[in-house]
Amino acid sequence: MGLYDREYDTEWTSLDKDEATERAYALGVAESLGEYNREEFEAVHDEIDTAYDQSMVELAFREGKTEGREARPAADDGEEAVWNDLVEGETITVDEDDVPTGGRDGIPEAVDKIDAIERPEPDEIEATDRPDFLDR
Repeated sequence: MGLYDREYDTEWTSLDKDEATERAYALGVAESLGEYNREEFEAVHDEIDTAYDQSMVELAFREGKTEGREARPAADDGEEAVWNDLVEGETITVDEDDVPTGGRDGIPEAVDKIDAIERPEPDEIEATDRPDFLDR
């Protein structure tokens, strides 16, 4: 059983764009490490409907291959270390209270202090009115 097969279930029935992109990246990393699974890549690729999203899946696959080739494992760790670093990575959880929401209107606090970015009031439509010089 390969690295990809251990991490991802290959008996899926449907994938959304994000899942397909993640799997394509992992397949690219696995291929750079010598584990070829073109049937799974083709299945993932064919699951996506639009040409744009299919190109994103292809790009993720190529990016995984490139990063997998560029990552040089330490002699002790080997390919598993590359896989763990690129695909599994470090899981980061963010407490909902720690999510920056900014001050007024969700603008980040650093930008909120600058008055150059003023949003119009919702009942102010002057900015979208027709300029006076266009009226006859």
